[in-house]
Amino acid sequence: MAIYHIVLFKFRDLVSPEEEQTACSRMLSLAANCIHPTSQKPYVKMMVGGKDNSPEGMQGGITHAFIAQFESKEDRKYYLEKDPAHLAFIESVKDLLDKSQVVDFTPDVF
Repeated sequence: MAIYHIVLFKFRDLVSPEEEQTACSRMLSLAANCIHPTSQKPYVKMMVGGKDNSPEGMQGGITHAFIAQFESKEDRKYYLEKDPAHLAFIESVKDLLDKSQVVDFTPDVF
């Protein structure tokens, strides 16, 4: 069953729009750059994201949101703990962010 991995960012105030765009493009490119160690193929089933545009005012400072989809817990575990592309991405954005938040869910499991 699919697992959805929601990642929320609040970029630091001093980060330029160009730096934000570059970081967001790198985040989205993880769908193609994360390669499964066994199949040697991309395993992130879907990656979408964008800048917040909610009119509700309940963002708590969050500026950008991303959703990745994984086919299994094992794929998610590899992504989080071992995937070199993902780990390099984390290292590359850590100084650009004031806040990051992650929520995962499996549809219809409550």
